[in-house]
Amino acid sequence: MQRTTCEYMMWNGLPVIRKEIAESMINDYGLTQKETAEKLGITPAAVCQYVSKKRGRFEIADKTIIKEIKISAQNIIEKGNGLVINETCRICKLLRASNEFGMFCPGCD
Repeated sequence: MQRTTCEYMMWNGLPVIRKEIAESMINDYGLTQKETAEKLGITPAAVCQYVSKKRGRFEIADKTIIKEIKISAQNIIEKGNGLVINETCRICKLLRASNEFGMFCPGCD
């Protein structure tokens, strides 16, 4: 059975989005892995795996999307973790529109 775009993004895109947001929170905003986990509503072990590249291995090449991810990280830090879902969906839409995953996802064309 062929996967839907959302299913593909859930398994492949979501880890990349979380990894990039987590890395931004840690590297750009100085949060600890524990603080980052609390902000994202995930475990510190998951953050550790994102930072160590065990999850979300795909690298986003589009600099505009990377910039938007940093904005998402800042929004979540400043306005609370209630924005995690909205920001994740926003970045997902940008990834799909940019065709960043196009060569991997048959539903993203």
